[in-house]
Amino acid sequence: MNREAEKIELIITEDMDGTRLDLVLSAALEEFSRSFLQKLLESGKVWVNGTACMSKKQKATAGDHITLELPPAEKLAVEAEDIPLEIVYEDDDVLVVNKPAGMVVHPAPGNASGTLVNALMYHCGDHLSSINGVIRPGIVHRIDKNTSGLLMVAKNDRAHASLSQQLSEHSITRRYRAIVYHNVKEEEGTVNQPIGRDPRNRLRNAVTDQNSRHAVTHYRVLERFGQFTLIEAQLETGRTHQIRVHMAYIKHPLLGDELYGPAKNKQGAKRQMLHAGVLGFVHPATGTYMEFTAPLPEDFEAVLMKLRKRD
Repeated sequence: MNREAEKIELIITEDMDGTRLDLVLSAALEEFSRSFLQKLLESGKVWVNGTACMSKKQKATAGDHITLELPPAEKLAVEAEDIPLEIVYEDDDVLVVNKPAGMVVHPAPGNASGTLVNALMYHCGDHLSSINGVIRPGIVHRIDKNTSGLLMVAKNDRAHASLSQQLSEHSITRRYRAIVYHNVKEEEGTVNQPIGRDPRNRLRNAVTDQNSRHAVTHYRVLERFGQFTLIEAQLETGRTHQIRVHMAYIKHPLLGDELYGPAKNKQGAKRQMLHAGVLGFVHPATGTYMEFTAPLPEDFEAVLMKLRKRD
């Protein structure tokens, strides 16, 4: 967390037109709390078309040029917190947890508490790997704040190294359920497109050839609802926002995804409809392949029920 003061620029897209500015920033910068971003607005650290904007209620207009100044990062004191965890599996080397939507994985400025790391520190004490430092103890990979589902956690450095190696070799099984816009015509497909920072909007990622990394997502149709489709997406690589970016690239953004799809919906989705339902890996100590599943959470099921009734 040694970040210097940083300015980020973006252009408001059509799908964000009319959305409150603090909500636009919150959707794009998930690691920061909304209150932290609102304080940046109130302190004059956000400019709209060159003019400081200090009202969190101001609405964005398509084409607006937004400049955001993030202050230098302060050293975070990460505290253990007694936060309930849904533990799917645990032994001396690894832990698999079913993360709820709305929980940030690791602390960040303005979001130093209530994270998965705070909960893990309380549950595991000092039995977490140290490879990713004091801010991310035990964290081998992450899923977005508003994505639910399975995460593996390393309880020692040997386990962390093994799981990281499996990630780099693309041998870990990661399958997601997602509801996307429109009817996906083909039964299955693959998106093999590089992902990097969006050249026009630094708060988003995009398919781009500029400073990008190889990214592959496989998908198959599970259920159709006319204007929406339930799919299973399997990650071959693990780039930030990969499924969200790839599905938006093929014109099937995720329902409820305010950053890569329509800002509003009438289907009751309060977040992107994305759930990490299957996670499999070779156990670092025993060499045995293990696979875990997590059922769809209630909010996801509720949206599915609504779509089925309409269909």
